[in-house]
Amino acid sequence: MISINNLNFHFGSRPMYEDANLHIKPKDKIGLIGLNGTGKSTLLRLIVGEYKPDGGSIQMSKDTTIGFLNQDLLSYETHESILSVAMQAFGEALSLQKEIDRVLVEFENNFHDDLVDKLARLQERFEQLGGYTMQAEAEAILEGLGFTTKELQQPLALFSGGWRMRVMLAKILLQKPSLLLLDEPTNHLDLPSIKWLESYLERFEGAVVIVSHDREFLDRTTNVTVEVSGAKLNVYPGNYSFYVEEKALRNEIQKGAYENQQAHIRQTERFIERFKAKATKAKQAQSRMKQLERMERIEEVAPDAAKVNFSFRFSVQPGRHVFRLEHMSKSFGDKVIFRDTNVHIERGDKIALIGANGKGKSTLLRIIAGTEPIQGKRELGHNVIMSFYAQHQLEALNVENEILQEMQQAGSKKSEVELRTLLGSFLFTGDDVFKKIKVLSGGEKSRVALAKTLISEANFLMLDEPTNHLDMQSVNILIQALEQYEGTFVIISHDRYFVDNVATKIWYIEDYQLKEYPGTYHEYELFQEKREKEAKLAAANTPAPKKEEAKPKQQRDNNEYNALNNQLKQANKQLSEVEKQVQRLEQELARYEAELSDPKVYGTVGLLQETSQKFEAVKKELDTTNAKWEALMLEVEELEEKLA
Repeated sequence: MISINNLNFHFGSRPMYEDANLHIKPKDKIGLIGLNGTGKSTLLRLIVGEYKPDGGSIQMSKDTTIGFLNQDLLSYETHESILSVAMQAFGEALSLQKEIDRVLVEFENNFHDDLVDKLARLQERFEQLGGYTMQAEAEAILEGLGFTTKELQQPLALFSGGWRMRVMLAKILLQKPSLLLLDEPTNHLDLPSIKWLESYLERFEGAVVIVSHDREFLDRTTNVTVEVSGAKLNVYPGNYSFYVEEKALRNEIQKGAYENQQAHIRQTERFIERFKAKATKAKQAQSRMKQLERMERIEEVAPDAAKVNFSFRFSVQPGRHVFRLEHMSKSFGDKVIFRDTNVHIERGDKIALIGANGKGKSTLLRIIAGTEPIQGKRELGHNVIMSFYAQHQLEALNVENEILQEMQQAGSKKSEVELRTLLGSFLFTGDDVFKKIKVLSGGEKSRVALAKTLISEANFLMLDEPTNHLDMQSVNILIQALEQYEGTFVIISHDRYFVDNVATKIWYIEDYQLKEYPGTYHEYELFQEKREKEAKLAAANTPAPKKEEAKPKQQRDNNEYNALNNQLKQANKQLSEVEKQVQRLEQELARYEAELSDPKVYGTVGLLQETSQKFEAVKKELDTTNAKWEALMLEVEELEEKLA
């Protein structure tokens, strides 16, 4: 489909790509990853032809069509409805529709055979292009991305940048290109929309290249990972989790090879130094010097990601009760957000507030912060010092300040050494701390604002979408920082990996009430899946109203018992079969694990890669089968309870 060969590209004197190679096949689902500034978005623009390579080539087959979602689309302005904008994807069909309408008007005054033939041809082509279903398709995709039916007829100009980006994404998806290039597609999506997009991409028949910092999204949508590093494109045949494991394995092999080569170089250099002046050994010494010059040097493995080693302390300990809302109600005009709900936060709570946009998540944080008026009682606990991080904090940075200067003015009274230690954890090392805020990227500004929030000595943090604009390394740093933070926090985030690693309680808004699940995000997802299954099972077991005369109660009870008993037998049979599959897959997985620890395997790159692929495939199948087993176990338990 697309072949990138020996690609070279520079920004000024800085090499972004040097002799980089990549082949995109028709059904590849590629996750393009790397640190901020390594050239991920640049590669997408090279593929679509916005940038021209300095050397090498990018070749694509003639039938390749590309849909490119990028942040520039946010600037698109129009007063057309969002449905009309999305339907621009059907350019030819819309033109045909106008022509068909014109012909139908002409029929009123000029009915002849040629016109009938023309209409038939137009309608046939219109049908081939999906003209009769295009509006339904557009509505389904827009609603999947979070728009209500009522909003579809509203002008695009009324919506914020994030919602406009969803319209642009819908338009690109409706074009059904053979290759989708998606640059940070989850940045402006809430969790339900992200899950919808995951489902869509799973069914999408073309190729996809995704730049994203959301590792959970990459895990669920990609089967190839391409890392941009050292001006090269390094390919890993699996999703992001596979990449993490495989890279650690490759690094271990490379580290061993590097150390062995360095030992050989030192030994050779000692031989040359010792014998170069001796006539009997000079020839051998000269030979070894040439050998060293010709040697292809193995690169040293880059150090692990930055670790947070900063102690986050605050001078004042809060009381047990950090915050309360009692009988709180909140509306914006006719739109009800909360109705008579209660909120209670205790010292040490690590809370994630999740859910769809528009449900009131950011409103709730503003209510807690005291910047949003409410009906009801709001009570801040004893000795609570609050700090609120949201995207507007980036605008509050003094752009003329240097990074270190900005931190010093945050009022924490920490020494320069302490501040530089913290900034080092947030990837600002050496002279980076003297950069002015105005020259920083969006992600770098986010890191500065987050660092300022964390040194504020607040014992209660509120963080609204803190991972926006952060790359994966920066997200991992924030996770480490929050794991070490001893205070209380409430975060809003759509990054499931981040939420699962920092939160021990999940808040969600349902029926105008704030509800709490006392566990991690992963446990919450299982809880919600069980709720949905129970609801479906209840609906399936609810008998439809019958017009005929009701059967006697005893007969109804016997029939219901027999039906449930048959369901239980069938479920137990399926459970037994799935248990055998799990046992077989576990044995197979153990065999591949043993092979991966065999020096003959991990010392041979080709064999290692093949075995790793088999291991990953079996692991994925085992995860799916275990999920099936859990679902069947739930079904058996529910049926047994009904029969008890």
